[in-house]
Amino acid sequence: MNLDDFRGIWVFLEVSEGRIAPVSLELLGAGRQMADKRDVPLAGLLIGDGVKELAHTAFPYGADQVYVYDDKIFHDYRTESYMRAVIECVQKHKPEIILYGATSTGKDLASAVATDLETGLTADTTMLDVNAESGLLEASRPAFGGNIMATILCKKHRPQMATVRPKVMKALEPDESRTGDIMEESLELREEDIRTKVLKIVRETKEKVRLDEADVIVAGGKGLGSREGFALIHRFAERIGATVGASRDAVEAGWISHEHQVGQTGVTVTPKIYFAIGISGAIQHLVGMRNSGLIIAINKDPNALIFQSCHYGIVGDAFEIVPLLIEAFQKEPDKEVTYG
Repeated sequence: MNLDDFRGIWVFLEVSEGRIAPVSLELLGAGRQMADKRDVPLAGLLIGDGVKELAHTAFPYGADQVYVYDDKIFHDYRTESYMRAVIECVQKHKPEIILYGATSTGKDLASAVATDLETGLTADTTMLDVNAESGLLEASRPAFGGNIMATILCKKHRPQMATVRPKVMKALEPDESRTGDIMEESLELREEDIRTKVLKIVRETKEKVRLDEADVIVAGGKGLGSREGFALIHRFAERIGATVGASRDAVEAGWISHEHQVGQTGVTVTPKIYFAIGISGAIQHLVGMRNSGLIIAINKDPNALIFQSCHYGIVGDAFEIVPLLIEAFQKEPDKEVTYG
């Protein structure tokens, strides 16, 4: 493999409910920075049925060009059909880097493509950079239980690939004056060539915790001591109209369900205000909330790592401090709490 044959940075543009998924727009922002550093074009790769017009969405967010596979055979996501389109396009145009959102679709597709192309893939990346000279992708993520940050390199194979979770990167402010090139691609693929068939898509309707959409999150950790102690988090969140979050330790202790977990193995969040109560500040938790607008930490350990990543910190017992906060809000029970 001649690495010099590969040039340019791509973002897989995932389509969700008839539009480009927000995580793909976020990755265009990260890709734009790396493409400028390397002085190479940034391209999107768009696959679907009736998606050509969506390609124009990518240009204001940083893309220079978009490769489009628009065919009825791509109406529903199937690993085999999408994988064959990506591989065909990669072999034809030879990008040096491809970024995917770490969604169920992105993770499935990226792993299948990496296996077939026999190249490297870094999953759930939290930081991205590129060496301006060599073009080596520097993909970092927590390792060893979240105790260290590991930077993973793919020195001998191309394209270099990484998945990134929603909310980790920030999309650029859209520049509506930007335009780009739409490159229409085609693939000789028949329905009978694909082994899997989508018979029906059933959407389950249930109440879901929307941590990633919350403006205010009150999160608790193992410092609360027990399920009964964690009830304090629920009381405080209910009083100020916040959503409840938790550290991995609190979830693994059985104090609250996994859908409330913030961090590398939970949800990545970007609220306006994030209360971290009884949370030590392990790397795997910090990567899930570090982009919050305002971080307020309460911990009785003055050396807790969380104090290195917060805007305001209170050293003290949460069981003394949080009730005082609840009481302060209760003094004006009819006053609406607003944020922003």
